Amino acid sequence: MSRETLNARRLLCPLPVIRTQDRVKRMAAGEQLEVICTDPGVMQDIPAWCRINGHAILETKAEDGEYIIVLEVGE
Repeated sequence: MSRETLNARRLLCPLPVIRTQDRVKRMAAGEQLEVICTDPGVMQDIPAWCRINGHAILETKAEDGEYIIVLEVGE
């Protein structure tokens, strides 16, 4: 299983979601993307975007001022 990492630190909404969307477009179904952000809004924004676009949230966590979301690319 391949996992890519997207550094979205120091970006404010809506840029983390836009960068996530751009990266996912280049990925295949079943691949995973770990998004690392410093904007707490991503904890709602990226899961909402994933629901709309058919991607699965595998993990969310907040640690040391960073918000990490792992998603799996849908079909």
